[in-house]
Amino acid sequence: MSCDMGLYGLAVMGQNFALNIASNGFSVCVGNRSPAKVELTVNRAKAEGDLPITGSESVEDFVSKIQKPRRVVILVQAGKPVDATIAALSEYMEEGDVIIDGGNEWYVNTLRRGTELSEKGIMFIGMGISGGEEGARNGPSLMLGGPKEAYDLMEPIVTKCAAQVEGQPCSGYLGPLGAGNYVKMVHNGIEYGDMQLIGEVYDVLKQVCKMSNPDMAALFEKWNTTELDSYLIEITAKILAKEDEITGEGYVVDYVLDKTGMKGTGRWVVQEAAERNTAAPTMAAALDARYISGRKDERVAASKLLMGPSETIPVDIDQVIEDLKAAMYASKICSYAQGMGVIKNMSNDYDWNVDLSKCASVWRGGCIIRAGLLGKIQKAYEANAELPNLLVDPTFAAEINERQAAWRRIVTLCVASGIGCPSLSGSLQYYDSYRRARLPANLVQAQRDFFGGHTYQRTDREGIFHTAWTDAHKDIGDIAGRTAGEL
Repeated sequence: MSCDMGLYGLAVMGQNFALNIASNGFSVCVGNRSPAKVELTVNRAKAEGDLPITGSESVEDFVSKIQKPRRVVILVQAGKPVDATIAALSEYMEEGDVIIDGGNEWYVNTLRRGTELSEKGIMFIGMGISGGEEGARNGPSLMLGGPKEAYDLMEPIVTKCAAQVEGQPCSGYLGPLGAGNYVKMVHNGIEYGDMQLIGEVYDVLKQVCKMSNPDMAALFEKWNTTELDSYLIEITAKILAKEDEITGEGYVVDYVLDKTGMKGTGRWVVQEAAERNTAAPTMAAALDARYISGRKDERVAASKLLMGPSETIPVDIDQVIEDLKAAMYASKICSYAQGMGVIKNMSNDYDWNVDLSKCASVWRGGCIIRAGLLGKIQKAYEANAELPNLLVDPTFAAEINERQAAWRRIVTLCVASGIGCPSLSGSLQYYDSYRRARLPANLVQAQRDFFGGHTYQRTDREGIFHTAWTDAHKDIGDIAGRTAGEL
């Protein structure tokens, strides 16, 4: 009997996703380079309810056990392992079959692979999966991009296997090849920003408010019942409350080395923001914070030499806590606005026609950035698909305006206390720059014209202009070509 689909790559994510698919009534053939992983997955399927999972002994055997047109999800390490897996599978697959890459892959690689496979008549989908190992088993967020014909073959499966929120699946078709990976990449950038914002708030609670871990855990648990409701706030409460079982003293979080690792997707999204001429300071600051955290030995040495403020700032603790809540929420709105801006501009550049309300809908459940806030974001883009920036949605504009005084107080407190708050302050600077009708960019452009003859536009008339700023400046002749190469 042929299986409904195949899944190749059986690390924990692959095993769990295969079990999820089988739990939803689809028969799955599983394959892996290591026969032991195949056996483990088949045994898990039997133990978890005799789920319809069939093992395979080789790539050829794997492909032969899947009904046509074949649907094969691969979950292997990004990069060369994906290329090697596709090469092995495509040797036995046929025209009309579909390969779905579910890894965290750079969208450029997805575009290349899709082109290569199309020459063989095999369709290719890049599918972002978020939710970690738990989400893969119980319902992740699934972001798919590729040929619509290929998506239609996968739609019955992903709709059932994805997380469900208010009866709607957190999965969907986001556009042509590359769009799914791209949206997942931006999801990860927003995730970086959210985690950094929470870390900065934790730092103020600990350093300024002198709160204990149990008190902070209780506060984050309380905040999770408010507008800050989110998976990351939820797990922060649990992390802060976890006692250390190794020493029997204190809390695990205080023994964790202050070096944050990363897999590279945060770097990708900051690079992409630059490529799209899109400001993303919250995410960029979060990435920079990870770089600095990695310089642990340097920081220890610097702490003995570099000075911070010598005076302690008197504060009203209750007011600081309320202000932190407001500042974090306002900053989160800015972070999502930046992420949506990156997707919007990429979609425009590539004619992907990505529906931003669909992105918000897909992120509402199963994924790491799932949050109550996303329901409002979805409604904002449903009301106005051409919204230039999330900040100008009337609901979000009102919410930020209401919180901006508290936001400023927190950033000021951090500066006065010598506490770094790059993402909180980056979000505020983004807001303050975006809300101004006129910026000091006029002086910067005048400087460019002074030293490089780069020209400028005027506020009082149409056209391109150049000024001979001093007697040393010469006539640059035809200025029409001076703007060539401008981004």
